[in-house]
Amino acid sequence: MAASLQMLPPKNLWFAPSRRPFPRPSFAHFAFPAACMRPKILVADRIGDAGLALLRESNEVDCRFDLGPGELCRSIRDFDAMIISSDTKLGKELFECSRGKLRVVGIAGVGIDNVDLTAANEHRCLVVNAPAASTLAVAEHGIALLTAMARNVAHATISVKSGRRERMNFRGMQMAGKTLAVIGFGEVGFEVARRAKGLGMQVIAYDPYASSYRAQSIGIELVGPDKAIMSADVISLHMHLTPTTRKMLRDETFGKMKKGVHILNVAHRDLIDADALVRALDAGIVSQAALDMELEDLPPSYETLIQHDRVIVTPNIGDCTMEAQDELAIEIAEGVNKALNGHLPHTVVNEPMVPPEVLAELKPFLDLANSLGKLAVQLIAGSGGLRSVKVAYASARESDQLDTKLLRVGIIKGLLEPISSVVVNWANADSIAKQRKLRIIEELISLHGAPEYPLEFMQLQIANVETRFASALSKAGEIEIEGQVKNGVPYLSKLGPFEVDFALEGRILICRSFDQPGLIGRVGSILGEANVNIALMKAGRKLLTLKLDEDPTEETLKKIGEIPAVQEYIFLKM
Repeated sequence: MAASLQMLPPKNLWFAPSRRPFPRPSFAHFAFPAACMRPKILVADRIGDAGLALLRESNEVDCRFDLGPGELCRSIRDFDAMIISSDTKLGKELFECSRGKLRVVGIAGVGIDNVDLTAANEHRCLVVNAPAASTLAVAEHGIALLTAMARNVAHATISVKSGRRERMNFRGMQMAGKTLAVIGFGEVGFEVARRAKGLGMQVIAYDPYASSYRAQSIGIELVGPDKAIMSADVISLHMHLTPTTRKMLRDETFGKMKKGVHILNVAHRDLIDADALVRALDAGIVSQAALDMELEDLPPSYETLIQHDRVIVTPNIGDCTMEAQDELAIEIAEGVNKALNGHLPHTVVNEPMVPPEVLAELKPFLDLANSLGKLAVQLIAGSGGLRSVKVAYASARESDQLDTKLLRVGIIKGLLEPISSVVVNWANADSIAKQRKLRIIEELISLHGAPEYPLEFMQLQIANVETRFASALSKAGEIEIEGQVKNGVPYLSKLGPFEVDFALEGRILICRSFDQPGLIGRVGSILGEANVNIALMKAGRKLLTLKLDEDPTEETLKKIGEIPAVQEYIFLKM
């Protein structure tokens, strides 16, 4: 196909109805008709009085606390909206019981994993949360746990109350001069870092999208992930839980840490492998740990961790201050009110409510956009360097017949969510990118032919960054990747100057190598000895690409890198 290139406007609008192949997404079904009775809201968990007062100004509010699952299902069909905390779980059955009447769910907190977002999407229900209200409270609790851990406050108190006077058994750690690594430099991470500086600590942070200017304004050094882990006396976690960050602290990670490191987690409990932390504590790698976490539905392995004599645990009380609860109640009330009135709060956390026929056609290309974003961020090395991404869409459709809004969201989602403490969605993606000073430049490569599909391929280019895999660089020195959809599955079709053909899913090992006999056998033998199964292999003259069933250890990857024919390698998780 012949092609021509044109720049897309920074913000794409829905094209004119006369030329639009899809109906425009409409959010009018969320607006409550003025002629009807006021919307009814079920408040199923306690929130502050200020929030309740705000809800009652324009809604009928019914507070029913401590409802069991059966009672909740029987009650929900009478309500247009409901508000819960992170303690209440909403699954598919609840949305089915609502019979389509439930329009909005408000989660009074930051976490969203207690609501089945897929079921909410299927039943066209908006889900909003309240991410900003508890920032200061959680940060202050983090500092409280840090000082309690450093000075053995909890254990010394227990000792005194039990009648013992063991003063010298509670020799603590002076915080001044120690290095604190903040993993996730979002709002909470920033506030923890700022307070730790006031205690005289040397603070470093890892977050590839943190503003270097913002970090410098309070004397924080942005570093790469390995330096953050390896040089810290205290590691404080502030990441959002994603498939990539789940159990980000595990045996392999603990093995890189200083002996005697302190671990602080006021984010999600599953950022840490509980069994691995116990082993690290017993081995003396970790001196102490302080955790603020939900204690509901704990796996059995957590009991050993909780009872460990060098662990402090609080029951998810990071946001439990009077001020935070009032602010949280107001924030969630405002979000629910806005959604019921047909507007889109920036705190919406579920997927777009667009017509099914639009999503049916775009879904594979949304997956491609997300996968390319995830791949790109894993190719970047260093920290704080990503500032702009150029995206090219190759299509036979006219520019006013191809709205790239959702595709852009998919890219931003893929770039930000795997390593940052944010939830990116269709309503907030552009504003989050702007906050992170991440510029998305869009181009349309116009192809000549029948526009059977929205896109032929999609290309990402990232300039002025270091890379973990030099083979991904184009001749111009930019990270360049290209993908297309084949049989509904996202495929990588180009990596730097190399043509490839590999599905963007699962665990992928890519080796740049010399064309030498026996290379495939040696790589296969090393993986086989490590009990890592090869599900698929594609070998070219210069690139060897493998899909694996298990994660190889760093030692296994190092052995592959030591093969003389292997110039470089990278392991990716999609």
